[in-house]
Formats: sequence, C-alpha cells, structure tokens
Amino acid sequence: MAMMFGYSDEWWVLLLFPALLWVPFGPFVMLGLGSWCASAPGRRARLWSVLVPLVPVLTSASVMTFPLSRWDRPRRVDGALEAPEQLYDFLGYLAVYVGGITLLPWLLGYGITRLLRFVRSRRGGRASPPPAT
Repeated sequence: MAMMFGYSDEWWVLLLFPALLWVPFGPFVMLGLGSWCASAPGRRARLWSVLVPLVPVLTSASVMTFPLSRWDRPRRVDGALEAPEQLYDFLGYLAVYVGGITLLPWLLGYGITRLLRFVRSRRGGRASPPPAT
C-alpha cells in the first residue's frame, strides 16, 4: 500500500538528509561559524558553533554505531580477541566526517579571522601618522 503512493516503509532514511547535506555544505557553514566566533565576543557564536553541526554529526554517528551486534569482538584461531572491524570504520568516520568536515573548517575560519585581525591591528598602529605638535 505504501509503495502505491510513492514512498516506502523506510521513512527513517529521511533522517539522514541532514547528514548527507552536511558533506557538501558543512565545511562552508563551519568556516563561517569559526569566523563568527573569532570576530564576535560572547557565548552566542560558540553556542551556535556547537548546535548547528549537532544534528548531522549525531545522525551519521548513530548510523556508524548501530546495530551494536556489529561491535562483537571476533576471536582469532588461537583464542585471542581482536578489535572489531567496525572500530576501524568508526575511527575513519571520526577522522573524515567529524575532523575533516566539521572541526578543520571551523579552526581554519577561526584562525584566519584572528590572524587577519592581528595583522590589521599591527598595520593600523604603525601606519598612523605621528601627532602634529
């Protein structure tokens, strides 16, 4: 019946759209938020820097961690426990999705803005003419 109207029973896949849209647009958003944090004092910019990426990162992290049965530790022939293969996938996810798409652009935006403000303040201080007496 559901397929007759053009949608499937896999409605939960719609929850992944923020995570999918975060891949192309997230770095630009985080670059802007990092720049905003560097130029605006206060907690408001920092709060938004945490809240904006929260939904896409948590939804993609839930896909990476569940089902928990994939985290069973396999045994080698000699009986020793190995690290689950899912662990290496999750570490790669953390490196690319969280580190590369979310944290690195924020740090770049923050660092570049702070550097530009520092250079402009130094240049503005030295370039001013001496006071006339």
